[in-house]
Formats: sequence, structure tokens, C-alpha cells
Amino acid sequence: MSKKFLPAALVTLTAVLTLGAAPAPAATASADGAAESRDARTRISTAFTLPGAKVFPEGIAADPRTGAVYVGSYKDGTVYRARSGARTAEVFLPAGTDGRHTANGLRVDGRGRLWVSDSTSGVSVYDTRSGARLAHFEIPGSEPRFLNDLAVTPDGTAYLTDSVRAVVYRVTPQQLAAGSGPLLPAYDLSGRLTPSPAGSFTLNGITADPAGRFLLTVDMTAGELYLIDPVSGAVSRVALTGGDLKTADGLDLAPGGVLRAAQNTRNTLSRWQLSADGTRARLVRTVTDPSLQIPTTLVQVPGRTLVVRSQFDKDGGPMPSPGGAPTAFTVASVRGF
Repeated sequence: MSKKFLPAALVTLTAVLTLGAAPAPAATASADGAAESRDARTRISTAFTLPGAKVFPEGIAADPRTGAVYVGSYKDGTVYRARSGARTAEVFLPAGTDGRHTANGLRVDGRGRLWVSDSTSGVSVYDTRSGARLAHFEIPGSEPRFLNDLAVTPDGTAYLTDSVRAVVYRVTPQQLAAGSGPLLPAYDLSGRLTPSPAGSFTLNGITADPAGRFLLTVDMTAGELYLIDPVSGAVSRVALTGGDLKTADGLDLAPGGVLRAAQNTRNTLSRWQLSADGTRARLVRTVTDPSLQIPTTLVQVPGRTLVVRSQFDKDGGPMPSPGGAPTAFTVASVRGF
């Protein structure tokens, strides 16, 4: 793993996070301290706090077997775990574990293993009971890269986006059983995407159909969504109606074709209804609120949506700072969305 990829990636991240930023409506406080957006159906409060003064979290994953939630730090690669019902998370994997610099994409697979991507190098897989690393896959060569988000399909195959190269990598169950190896592109979308300004990020969030029929990945600069057929390898653009996915970061696809997206600098969560074949998506709702604090990703758990409040725009974060110090780093609980 080499640190030389990180500074350029930080510059790129800074550039793309400032694109499409829009002011958010003011929030008000309810009697119990929860922030309420302008949509009265939605309630935003704090699920749990992340210990540390410079966390700048980005990724999140939930383990449905235990109720534990894992959150990764973009700043130093720490992975936190919030046990079911906990109001404060604990450090699960300390900063620098296995040489990890960042913790961008997180996912718990069907066998309870935690996948963690490092934007500078590759992806590691951990035992959620012991914290032991079970496998590691690294991008070969010296070409610039920014490994971002990941998804795991029902058959145990993992797919990961690269925001600089506009490719999707793949790790098969057979490769996982081997424990290590090169992380190689499975799909190259660079020639299919709408041209973006130089230095922009393209592919970011990725999510898998619960039945394993297709993958969805978002071009956050162009605001477009792409469908990948993992069997045929076919790639097509999803027809969006009612809005776009500019500044979209994390994605979450629930049964019934409900797609949720975190649109970071817009301080917006959007909900889309996907057609049965995944080729069309209609915007159903948006929630915009400054209390989301630059939401980078989200995960659906029973009764609510958990949203990462990155605070990337604060002192020490990767965005140009207005000079404000970050407040306590937290994960939001969003009900009614």
C-alpha cells in the first residue's frame, strides 16, 4: 500500500464535493431535541455518537444477525462498532490496522463477515467476532485510484467502485476462500459515462438487488444511475424521472425496489421507486436538512434509516473549510423516510 495515492484523491474528493452544493432549509428542534425537517413525516435524531475529535466518518454497515452497526473513518481508517441499543460506539478496528489509511465502503455479508475498503489500496475482510483479518485484496500497479463503495450479492460476490478510474472491481467467493490476490476490474464504465469536468469523481455508491439480478451504481457528478447485469456484463443507464442523483454518495436498495440515496453536499436524502427490471427509477421523496451534516451514506435497519453525518466541510475534513470546528461526530436516525 502506498500513501502517494491519497493526496491526489483528497484533491479530487474536495473538487467533487463542492459541485452541486445547494443551501438547505433551516431545521427546528422538537421537544425531545430531535431535528425536524420541513417534511413533518420525517424525524431526524441521533442514533449514536462516534468517539474522537477528528473522525470524519464515511461508510456504514449493519449486521442483521446481531443488530451491530459498523462505521468507518475516512480520516484515519478506524472502524467503529455500535452494539444494539448503544448510544456510543466503540473502536472495533483501530486506526492503521493492517496498514489501512481510510475506511470508505463497509458491508456485512450473508455470513457475517465485515468488508472494509481503503480508498488508497484495496479491500479487507474481517471476522466480526474476533476482528481478525480473513482476506485482503489489493489493486496492483501505480495507476491513480480511489476505491470507494462496495456491495455484496446473495451469492457472496463483492463489487467495488473506483471513483477515479470509473471501473467496478469484483471479488468472487473462490477468491475470498483463497484469502488474497489482486483486485481487478470486472466492468469498465469510463467510456459510457457522461463527460465530467477534469478532476471530478464519477462512480461512487453501489448496491445490489436483494435477489442478485443486478447492481446499481451512481455517477455522482453527472447525477446518473447505471445498471449492471452481473451475468451478462451488460451496462445500461437507468431512466430517472422527477430528479437526478447529483452529489449522490451512498445507496441502499431495499426489497420492493425502494432505492435510497444520500446526496452529500445537498444535505439531502432521496427515495426512488425502481421498476421491477431496474431500468427505470422515479423520485418519490426528498428530505433536505442541515442537521444531516453532509450525509455520505445510509443503511436501512428495522423501523428507521441510519445516516452517516460526515461533517466533511469542517476543519480537518477533506472539503474547503469555512473555518468551523466539527461538533461531536454522530450517526443520524431518520424515521418516516
